[in-house]
Amino acid sequence: MKRFLVALFALLLVPASAIAAGGVVSSADPRATAAGQEILRAGGSAADAAMAMMLALTVVEPQSSGIGGGGLFVHHDGKTGLIETVDGRETAPAAATPRRFLDADGKPMPFLQAVGGGLSVGVPGNIRLMEKVHARWGKVEWARLFDPAIRLAEQGFVVNRTLAGRVSGMARFWDDFPAIRALYFRDGRPVAEGETLTNPALAAMLKRLAAQGPDAFYSGQTADAMVAAVSNAPRNATPFTLADLAGYQAKERAAVCAPYRGYRVCGMGPPSSGATTILQILGMLERFDMKKMGKDDPHSWHLIAEAMMLAYADREKYLGDRDFVSVPVAGLIDPAYLAGRSRLISPSRSLARYEAGSPPGAQPRTAAISGEVAGTTHFVASDGDGDVATMTSTVEGPFGSQLVAEGMVLNNELTDFTFAPEKDGAPVANRVEAGKRPLSSMSPTIVYDASGRVVLALGSAGGKRIIMHVAKTLIGVMDFGLSAQDAIALPNIYFGDGKVLVERDTALAAMAPAMSRLGREVVPSDVTSKVNAIEWTTAGWRGAADPRSEGLALAE
Repeated sequence: MKRFLVALFALLLVPASAIAAGGVVSSADPRATAAGQEILRAGGSAADAAMAMMLALTVVEPQSSGIGGGGLFVHHDGKTGLIETVDGRETAPAAATPRRFLDADGKPMPFLQAVGGGLSVGVPGNIRLMEKVHARWGKVEWARLFDPAIRLAEQGFVVNRTLAGRVSGMARFWDDFPAIRALYFRDGRPVAEGETLTNPALAAMLKRLAAQGPDAFYSGQTADAMVAAVSNAPRNATPFTLADLAGYQAKERAAVCAPYRGYRVCGMGPPSSGATTILQILGMLERFDMKKMGKDDPHSWHLIAEAMMLAYADREKYLGDRDFVSVPVAGLIDPAYLAGRSRLISPSRSLARYEAGSPPGAQPRTAAISGEVAGTTHFVASDGDGDVATMTSTVEGPFGSQLVAEGMVLNNELTDFTFAPEKDGAPVANRVEAGKRPLSSMSPTIVYDASGRVVLALGSAGGKRIIMHVAKTLIGVMDFGLSAQDAIALPNIYFGDGKVLVERDTALAAMAPAMSRLGREVVPSDVTSKVNAIEWTTAGWRGAADPRSEGLALAE
């Protein structure tokens, strides 16, 4: 244990960015990044490294992600040049109906009433995603990918500032949730930063999955534990069955791509809203000379804000699970449609209202706000063969549903559905339905240059803000000419309550008065992020991690 802690302390002294001719990994936690590095050094592929990071984050970042949740994975094959994606988003169980989050009067229940306990739990997808990814692109044995996570759970890891803060913040909600309280309390108090935490139950489960394969998660002891945790939850107990788990499938889906200033930007399609919304923002900005204005001009950020508000209006109206509802993906990113949307934007004045447009192929639809808590995590990897893997993983809000099965936090992803199934007499695209995947903002993204080389891969945490964190970083690189690290460090921007929100105590916050004079109130706010990226440079791959987080990039 002493040697492990000494090695970890040395690791924490490594800078957030790293560069190498071979592989590079980046994640939001140094222990997970080290897991990815270990697998690369063992001969693993970028996909292998990503899966090892996903498993390690289950242990050290339980408030944000893990195998009790789901994820979205984007992969570039260095030999074939193909970009492919795997959808491991959670699904609603068979018992879920459009009225799942309505009260006795037929009104949407308050979020805090819905989130804790069984109602919010979707069927986890990350292990089936991992199964597909490993079968397709893996190089090392399945069991080897579990070694770093098992070590962390069994031997212990040091509680960092983020985990300690999340435990402390959630502690007052855990009186009804003794299982999670037992995991993250010590001597009757929340675990503190600097203390060592172990998770023997999770270690035992990971060992079983390593030895028996992915079916051991969706049947047998682990499946029984998940069914019991949800069906007998101390709050919002609800049917959740072995058949729900046995029927889950991760799905390969076509990437969504579009050009921007000579680059090609690619990401996930529905049920993710990430790629379509990001590509809309970029498409609306392309007619403006963002490079000439630069990052220090309030007008640059005004234009970003206007494009953001218009794109999110389309998101709320049209995006959902494409297996259940028609989503006009091609229409939303159609150049002619985006040119028309862009003409609504004035460089000198904010719009009075931001309404959804009518993209080609769209069916009649009602716009409705969906809920998505600022949680989640992202990690990215490259290898010596030119493969690139970028994945966003989540259990949704802090500690998901607050339910635990075999030491694993279970997600609250179903609260990403829109609670009201209809609005103004028309169906809502993102309403609850059995087997459906809730709308997501997760935005794992890969960027190609004009020659077809991958030059950037990234993603972020942050709920619905994810889209803007990624879009801002892309603009920083492709328009402002910044490195990935410097683009990540740019101030964040979002919106709420009819206002534009900018990251407080930044250069952008200082521009707030100038931006407000353009017609919409701009307010400094707590708009944090957790972005991780890799980029191609003349010296090789360079990793980057958000300076707002404890993230780290390491070279192979």
